[in-house]
Formats: sequence, structure tokens, C-alpha cells
Amino acid sequence: MLYHIFYPLASDIRLFNIFKYLTFRTIYAMITALAVSFILGPWIIRKLEGLQARQIIRTDGPESHLQKQGTPTMGGVMILAAIVIPTLLWSDLSNHYVWVVLFITLGYGVIGFIDDYRKVTEKNTKGLSARQKMFWQVFLAGAAAVFLFLKPEFNELLYVPFFKKFHPDLWILFIPFAVIVIVGASNAVNLTDGLDGLAIGPVAINAATYMLFSYIAGHAALSAYLQVPRVPGAGELAIICGSMVGAGLGFLWYNSYPAEVFMGDVGSLSLGGALGTIAVLTKQEILLVIVGGVFVIEALSVIFQVGSYKYRGKRIFRMAPIHHHFELKGVAEPKIIVRFWIITIILALVAISTLKMR
Repeated sequence: MLYHIFYPLASDIRLFNIFKYLTFRTIYAMITALAVSFILGPWIIRKLEGLQARQIIRTDGPESHLQKQGTPTMGGVMILAAIVIPTLLWSDLSNHYVWVVLFITLGYGVIGFIDDYRKVTEKNTKGLSARQKMFWQVFLAGAAAVFLFLKPEFNELLYVPFFKKFHPDLWILFIPFAVIVIVGASNAVNLTDGLDGLAIGPVAINAATYMLFSYIAGHAALSAYLQVPRVPGAGELAIICGSMVGAGLGFLWYNSYPAEVFMGDVGSLSLGGALGTIAVLTKQEILLVIVGGVFVIEALSVIFQVGSYKYRGKRIFRMAPIHHHFELKGVAEPKIIVRFWIITIILALVAISTLKMR
């Protein structure tokens, strides 16, 4: 919005020429997201408390979590506001990729909101059934994938880090592949959201990493020099990534141990969906497995645990997702959280290093 208001005035007032620079708009999108979080955060938390939107703790979980009972949840609405408002203010709203990411972010946010709302009103941990959530996640991701597939300028090549010339054309298989990436990322973040600040820290780090890759993908000279797939228009996604970083840091202000508010599914599903969509748009889907390694490990721990118990009658971990396993082994919650953040930072650096390994 600000871009469309002030940039056209640059021919008369040179100061407004600064609005054409992605770096400037990305930085201020991040700052705006922080400001939105700090301004709306206390008000949203009070509203959630007044509406009795309180976390329902699983009785079969770690005993230490029972003291979290009653903490306000659905704080993801704060995150969504802190992402959407800066994006609308600072990005080029004629860019289709911006709207694709917002479509998935808000759509998955609605799914999570309904799930959370049912949990807090019915006072149980069920919410939407797994089948219902999966159907709508696949439906929305499929709609986005079909839209991209039908865009003539968007290619369906799969780019593999470390390989310069291996770019298989997925063609129609791009649609189910994109759905798997988006839905998988969404649910992986959702599974990770089990400790105070555990999910939002890696999300912010992932967003910062994709902020760099989005900028490079949209920059003709940089993408050619670094042999990164060129995606015209993808640079605007850096603004959404910057908003996600700011929103993540702002939410962490209230969500750090001991948490004043939890994000709920409205936050975790939408954030994961946004990351997956940005990975698809920047043609860096496989890179998400590296930088989002913590999310991958959390998801795989659940898959392996369920599979092992179903077919062998034995558990691999004391409890899944894996962060609960470490809790039951006696590792303090803050230590688990910070160590997972450290691992994510290391993985982000590895992902960035692939820029010079192509």
C-alpha cells in the first residue's frame, strides 16, 4: 500500500525513490511486524483470557506441562496480524506470488483457528479431526499449486542443491509435489510447537534464510552469478519473510519460557504453510529439508514412533514428538528449546553455504 502510494511520487520527490528498494521495504516490514506485535500483543492476550481461550493440556503428556493448564492460546492471531499488516503496507500488491503466500497463510490460519476454537469451547484436545484438517490443507495447497502450474512464466523444474545441471521437469507432478511440501511443512511446524518458544524460534530463523534466497531468486545478476534459479517477482517474497521474522521475534517476547501465550494451531499451521509455499515459489523446496531440519526430525520422530508401536508393539522414544523424549529424560525445558534453536542456526548456515556449492 505504501509502495503504491509513495513510489509513483518518486519522479517529483526524489526521497520517495527509496520505496523501490527491496532491502529498505523488507527492513521496515520487519520493524512494522515487531511494532504490531508489541502494540497488539498485550491487548490480544487480555482478550484471549477474557474469552477463556485457554490451553487444554493432554493428560498423557509430561507431568511438568500440567502447570501450563490455563495459559491463553490462539496467540497465532497476533502472528497473522504482524505478518499480514506489514506485507500489505510494504509489498508490491500487484505481485501474484505475494497473494499466493497470503492465501495459504490466512487459509491455514482459518483451519487452525477453527481447530483451536473447538478445543477451547469443548474443553478437550480433539478439535478438528485429522481427516478434516488434512482435507482442507490439501485442498488449499492444491489450489495454489494449480494456480502456479497454469502460470506460463512459472517453471516446474526441481532444483537440487549441490547439482548444477540436474533439474528434472516435474510437469504435472509439480502439483502433488507442491502440495506435499506445503502440507508437510505446515504439519511439521505444528508438531514442533510443544514447548515455550520451541517452534517460533526456528520459524524466524527459517524465514530469515528464505528472505535471503527470495531476494537472490528475484535478482537477475545475483541469481545468475550464484546459479540460483531465477524467479522473476520472487524478490517481493523477501518482504513477507521479513514480516515473518519480525512477527516471530515479537511473538517470542510473550512466548519465551515461561510462556504468557501459546500460538495454537492458528499460528503453527499458518507459519508452516507459509514457509512451504515460499520454498515452492523460490524453487528451494529441497533446501527446506535442510534449514527446517528440526521440523523434519520432529515429524519423523512421530512417524517412526507410531509405525514402530503399530508393527512392533514397541516405542522408539519415551514419547513423541522427540522434544518430549528429552523432557522425560530429565533435560530442562529451556535447555531443549535453546539447543533446538542452535541446531536450526547451524542448519541455516549449511543451507546458505549451498550458494557456493552449485
